[in-house]
Amino acid sequence: MAITASMVAELRAKTDAPMMECKKALTEADGDMAKAEELLRVKLGTKAGKAASRVTAEGVVACHIDGSTGAMVEVNCETDFVTKNDSFLALASAAARLVAANDPADIDALGKLPFELEGFGPTLEDVRKGLIGKIGENMSFRRFKRSSGTPLTSYVHGTRIGVLVEYEGNEAAARDTAMHIAAMKPVSLTSADVPVELIERERSVAAAKADEANRELVAAGKPAQSPEITAKRIDGAVQKYLKEVSLFNQAFVKNDKQTVEQMLKSAGATVKAFTLYVVGEGIEKKVDDFAAEVAATVAAAKGA
Repeated sequence: MAITASMVAELRAKTDAPMMECKKALTEADGDMAKAEELLRVKLGTKAGKAASRVTAEGVVACHIDGSTGAMVEVNCETDFVTKNDSFLALASAAARLVAANDPADIDALGKLPFELEGFGPTLEDVRKGLIGKIGENMSFRRFKRSSGTPLTSYVHGTRIGVLVEYEGNEAAARDTAMHIAAMKPVSLTSADVPVELIERERSVAAAKADEANRELVAAGKPAQSPEITAKRIDGAVQKYLKEVSLFNQAFVKNDKQTVEQMLKSAGATVKAFTLYVVGEGIEKKVDDFAAEVAATVAAAKGA
């Protein structure tokens, strides 16, 4: 498979790895972006993953809490310009309120709820379509989370990162935890809650790193590490990963001398669950190869 400049640029944006390393990884992976990213992580370590959370899709996260019932929604659009549009922001805010009040089963049910804005309606979906025509840009409701029956707090960083926290006890500590989650992006409450597929992926990366380290030892004329030591290194790497991505084990951002769990306990608070939305996370957005587009245009003009 031909490796294009745009593919290399996309992988570099995801990993911060050197351009030539990105090209080598894509070549080895035969153009498979996910496989190339994993190859870079094996070769370059954590550096290759530090920008993996960057996303290109645009939109906003909106939250609404009324007593012990609340909701958070992600609404997407095409450009950052629209995320500052008052009508688009009103649409997102309304969607959060409607989810909290009506508990729709899915996005389709959300769109059928009654709502009017700027003469568009009578449903939320009709308003969405009307604003598309008015603003001239596509927009969509991507996902939502609703919670009820437990005290709630939320934190939205800008408009792109949103956190909804279910808690008991001290509200200020729960809100501090929501801010921590937005900054550190844990994947679960505890190590035991980390999804199996993430653990296996990390184990695979650790095993590949260990194999590479052994190859380097042998190439240098030194004996490779024993299978027992290699296994311990892999297990150690996995355990380190579990602590880094589980909320209660993370060092609290406002005081790194204590974990989040210790902070909550000292404040008399308990976090029951959390939801973290990062706008565009997991969405693949088309990357235009501008140079290729210009070349094609010039070639077409010459042939005319």
